Amino acid sequence: MKESLLFLAEGFEEIEAITVIDVLRRADIPLKTVSITPCLQVKGAHGITIEADTAFETIETDNYDYLILPGGMPGTKHLDESEQLNKWLLAHVQNGGRVAAICAAPSVLGRLGILKGKKATCYPGFEPALQGADFTAAAVEVDGNVITANGPAAALRFALSIVASIKGESVAQQVEEAM
Repeated sequence: MKESLLFLAEGFEEIEAITVIDVLRRADIPLKTVSITPCLQVKGAHGITIEADTAFETIETDNYDYLILPGGMPGTKHLDESEQLNKWLLAHVQNGGRVAAICAAPSVLGRLGILKGKKATCYPGFEPALQGADFTAAAVEVDGNVITANGPAAALRFALSIVASIKGESVAQQVEEAM
């Protein structure tokens, strides 16, 4: 099973990042947290600092399953401003890779054209950035190789949707029931 990466930028939404980390690890899915800067200590939007597993500059080839973007502000803005991350996201999707973004972060995928022709959702107010997407306003939307969610309240369902897409719905249900 390929490892997935969750990218952390200063100002990320803590519940969205930590829920995904926790749920994927409960499901025994390899996941690495990645700071988009050289500093491993990343402070969230509500002052919670976590230490990333690695810095973006240390990541090698793009041989990963999911590239995951938590939302939050200004975290999403920082993700969007990372040229290196944007190049990775585009190349990853063009090579058939999967992406997941929650809250404001689907806007990053939208501006890159990754959501064209896909059903997608996001935090209210970010709909204009979902360029070419079929906006649904659902809490979580799964369309092919893309999973999007609309905010912190959907974090658990978002994480379980990633688990289901990697290991199947029965494993996602087992993880949910155990919690």
